[in-house]
Amino acid sequence: MKNSKSKSVLNPNSKKFLYEYLNNTSPTGFESSGQKIWLNYLKPYIDDYLIDTYGTAVGIINPKAEYKVVIEAHADEISWFVHYITKEGYIYVCRNGGSDHQIAPSKRVNIHTEKGIVKGVFGWPAIHVREPGKEEAPTLKNIFIDIGCKNDKEVEEMGVHVGCVITYEDELMELNNRYYTGRALDNRIGGFMIAEVARLLKENRDKLPFGLYIVNSVQEEVGLNGATMISRKIKPNVAIVTDVCHDTNTPMMNKISSGNTACGNGPVLSYAPAVQNNLLKLIINTAEKNKISFQRLASPRSTGTDTDAFAYSADGVASALISLPLRYMHTTVETVSKNDVEEVIKLIYHSIKSIKNNHDFRYIK
Repeated sequence: MKNSKSKSVLNPNSKKFLYEYLNNTSPTGFESSGQKIWLNYLKPYIDDYLIDTYGTAVGIINPKAEYKVVIEAHADEISWFVHYITKEGYIYVCRNGGSDHQIAPSKRVNIHTEKGIVKGVFGWPAIHVREPGKEEAPTLKNIFIDIGCKNDKEVEEMGVHVGCVITYEDELMELNNRYYTGRALDNRIGGFMIAEVARLLKENRDKLPFGLYIVNSVQEEVGLNGATMISRKIKPNVAIVTDVCHDTNTPMMNKISSGNTACGNGPVLSYAPAVQNNLLKLIINTAEKNKISFQRLASPRSTGTDTDAFAYSADGVASALISLPLRYMHTTVETVSKNDVEEVIKLIYHSIKSIKNNHDFRYIK
């Protein structure tokens, strides 16, 4: 089945929001500025909203309805913490989420302080002074940040202290008019997609027979924490989660261990214990009916996404995962197909419209 080539579901305002949202920072535990951008965009398309104690933002359509459907993405991105400052003014770091130490050397960074952003770089010895065959690989023990200070006192005077969060300085761009690439597409591109679903529902004047909760969760990168908390608060009947998965068709990837999924071939539907089979069938039927190409992925034990948090919350929630294939995960050049982004939006939109009020997804009735 070919990907549908119908008219784009995005508009100029969508693109403006995409770039503003993706170029903003939203490190785990410090997502507030990104959540404000997301919620401000969403407000014209919803009836109500809530923000929980740790910052998960939720837009609500039909808030008085008893039957509740969630569409969800996570808002946080990987980052670093200032961990140790030497007497000479160099900064050593620890992870906030799954940050990759191997890509750090020579990267520009922003250190977030109460005084504002402090610029820095991950330094690394020049190739001229490294001994061939005995070169050290980057590790958490040797990567460091230079902010141009002579000593630790100067570092402190600039407002930098242990616990300050650090993000890479990189912006969203396009490759060959075919891909979006940048940092933190995992998974703020998901937040963008679910916001676009809300916009389409409003602009198309769709009337839903249930309450729809558009959820942008915090702290996924450190243990699905935001989804765990908000699932208990909302107590949904159904949850459709969107996140990213690996494009395994790039160099150095192993299809035998990671499956065969690729950018440009459409959304990826997961088979996993947390994925409720009847909800998955509804999504597959929706994709086929609307001529949306999709891929399949098997996830043993857990999906590793917020799907697991929703599925096993309370008495169990019928949950499914629609993933966006992504290249170079947890780097500053995460890359996704522009067409796949639109196809995921369409699939979530049409799947929601296929759910009936009080839909009974039980596997055995």
